[in-house]
Amino acid sequence: MSGGARSGAAVRPAAVAGFFYPGDPEVLARTVDELLGVAAAAAAPAPKAVLVPHAGYVYSGAIAASAYRLLEAGRDAIRRVVLVGPAHRVRLRGIALPAAQAFATPLGTIAVDRGACAELADLPQVRVSAEAHALEHALEVQLPFLQRILGHFTIVPLVVGDTRPGEVEAVLERLWGGRETLIVVSSDLSHYRTYDSARELDRATVASIVALRPLHHHEQACGAGAINGFLPCAREHRLAATLLDLRSSGDTAGDRDRVVGYCAIAFDVSGQRAHGEESHLAS
Repeated sequence: MSGGARSGAAVRPAAVAGFFYPGDPEVLARTVDELLGVAAAAAAPAPKAVLVPHAGYVYSGAIAASAYRLLEAGRDAIRRVVLVGPAHRVRLRGIALPAAQAFATPLGTIAVDRGACAELADLPQVRVSAEAHALEHALEVQLPFLQRILGHFTIVPLVVGDTRPGEVEAVLERLWGGRETLIVVSSDLSHYRTYDSARELDRATVASIVALRPLHHHEQACGAGAINGFLPCAREHRLAATLLDLRSSGDTAGDRDRVVGYCAIAFDVSGQRAHGEESHLAS
């Protein structure tokens, strides 16, 4: 594990509470519960991995909830969540682990799995960087959903910068585990296109992901680096993808002149989830 900023508080405080999601604990809990309550429940076992968006809850919270609701079946089994998403705030080469021992949200603190982090110590693409995590929202916005839907769990937060897919793949393989480990890939889709242009590109992007084919460029998804590192693992472990929701800010809370796309996809062991399950596609 290469060097980097190791200083920082033992607890990484919430950076976007009150902005991307409510800062008041009671309002936040109620908001998340309402989003989960609208999402369709699933009788199938919990997925091994989910791909979820990371915008403000008013824009993408309902899309994310469609994936998180499926985790109810894994509440007693999932004990570790590996979170992987893009770097928005700093220029980063490689993959950054946090310096903090825990992450805080208005709903409480979640311990970082330091033992899991230590398993990555010999990988040269991995570094510790408090700076990369300090203001990063892509992972933080996932935490309140996890806190409301799961029992006791730890996290392995990974911010992905400039990397090759194989570098991300190697990290995820180290942490893959069994039913106790959930993989959460955080990514939005296209950015600031017109509604119709975004819908066309996003549908093509989702078709590639569901087929477990790599994305070609970051215009398709801000988390393309994390996605392209995850997809080889999905193929290796014989996961099948199910599209749960595909919409944009033009469908949720924004105008249609410059939209951001969002999707939710569940990845299960092949045959675990019915492929005829209805997906929510914007008309």
